[in-house]
Amino acid sequence: MMFIDPHIHMISRTTDDYKAMYEAGVVAVIEPAFWLGQPRTNPGSMLDYFSMIVGWERFRASQFGIQHYCTIGLNSKEANNEKLAEETMELLPRYASKEGVVAIGEIGYDDMTDLEDRYFRKQVELAKKMDMLVLIHTPHRNKKQGTLKSMDVCEEHGLDPSKVIIDHNNEETIKDVLERGYWTAFTIYPGTKMGNERMVEIVKEYGTERIFIDSAADWGHSDPLGVPKTAKLMLQRGISEDDVKKVCYQNALDAYSQSGQMNENDWLNRSKIDQRKTFSGNTVLRGGYKPYIEDEDDAKNDIIIE
Repeated sequence: MMFIDPHIHMISRTTDDYKAMYEAGVVAVIEPAFWLGQPRTNPGSMLDYFSMIVGWERFRASQFGIQHYCTIGLNSKEANNEKLAEETMELLPRYASKEGVVAIGEIGYDDMTDLEDRYFRKQVELAKKMDMLVLIHTPHRNKKQGTLKSMDVCEEHGLDPSKVIIDHNNEETIKDVLERGYWTAFTIYPGTKMGNERMVEIVKEYGTERIFIDSAADWGHSDPLGVPKTAKLMLQRGISEDDVKKVCYQNALDAYSQSGQMNENDWLNRSKIDQRKTFSGNTVLRGGYKPYIEDEDDAKNDIIIE
């Protein structure tokens, strides 16, 4: 079975993670622009970060057989630095129009401050102007209040719910999000957002319409195999293969392919992996590591360790 992880911060992950994800069946990932843990102090940090997720990270993923897409936005936490936020807003149109960018995001609320609200609304307007999808981060605290307010803002600004993905849902928010017509995403993240046994019960209760999952794996205690592991658990707990495919692959594809930037043929007819390739003169290899060349190396005796 093929999987899409439509929310994962690969900039925080290793090449071993890419390898493990590929072997588990992950064919495509979406990397939302986010908070790195260390607060940025100037717009140059944002510029380099945006350049990395539309450039190097896209190349790095391809070297492990995975298609990489991203979303561009000012995260809610750093919207509280007004000077940084204002200068970052000037960068967004330039990067949002790059190849492989599937939405404005992840945007929304953290502490629901006035500044967060101001820059959330500005970015919703930008998405509307550029006719782009929107990925919304719902807050860890006051989850339900923040989710309802996020949808209210989208509707005040005239966004079509079918072009908005509300992420990090839980049992408290799912009913409202589904009833209002939004894509409803869940993050399988240990100890905080959602465990996969709870996710199984959600699918059994609510079905699979407009529901999909991601890992949001980052620099924290998280699991880049959250999607394939949850798929396996769903099958073990009696959910049909068709429904597992919808939640772990098809619904994310249907949502984000509306961008015109993401197409199933991207991975069904991808180029063969050839780790001799470079990006701006750099490779994914280090220390004389032998490059992997798909098909050519696969035909060799796989019990030999050089």
